[in-house]
Amino acid sequence: MTASVFSWIGDMTERLADWSGDWWFLALIFGLAIFDSVIPILPSETAVILGGVAVATGEAHYQLWQVIVVGAVGAFLGDNLSYTIGHRFAPRFERRATRHEKFQRRLEWADRQLQARGGLLLISARFLPGGRTLLTLSSGITRQPRLWFVCWVAVAATIWASYAAGMARLVGEPFRDNHAAAFWVAFGTALGINVLIEVVRHRRARGRRRQAAPPSNSPPHDA
Repeated sequence: MTASVFSWIGDMTERLADWSGDWWFLALIFGLAIFDSVIPILPSETAVILGGVAVATGEAHYQLWQVIVVGAVGAFLGDNLSYTIGHRFAPRFERRATRHEKFQRRLEWADRQLQARGGLLLISARFLPGGRTLLTLSSGITRQPRLWFVCWVAVAATIWASYAAGMARLVGEPFRDNHAAAFWVAFGTALGINVLIEVVRHRRARGRRRQAAPPSNSPPHDA
């Protein structure tokens, strides 16, 4: 099963690389960026990186800024689509919460987390395929203000697309004569930075949980 998944990913990456120099690849980036927000197995970040690599190697029939724009706009629309889906099913989640106390506590916890630091969570989660879908759906389910959500995902999508395409352009430049090497170096760099972001986020979250934990009040020992 795992081998077939990796084989599918490899075949998809090779196919995208073959297409990445054509002008219509921008439309593909746009579409993948939209639907990857809802179906997180789609390779939107890979497509944006390949667009940046194609610009770096001189194979692209488009400019770097176009890769960034279509990636950012697609991601923005996709995040809003995910929010709308979550908002549409919010009443169903709320009805379940009235019947299950444990589920209600989880829903209230998610709402508090989003209100406390939801904007920064939306930015960091954009670099994690499953994370961004979870956060955008949760924003809709917990009925976060639409204007608040729109502003933060606009920032998140712009940062994400600029980072992926710009980093690929910068890292791929020394490998102008080797498209495959340029892509894998850029992809590996992006993956490493994403892992680093997740590690830092996890450690900070663990530190906050420790600070929030009530102190242990052990009874005093008799002299």
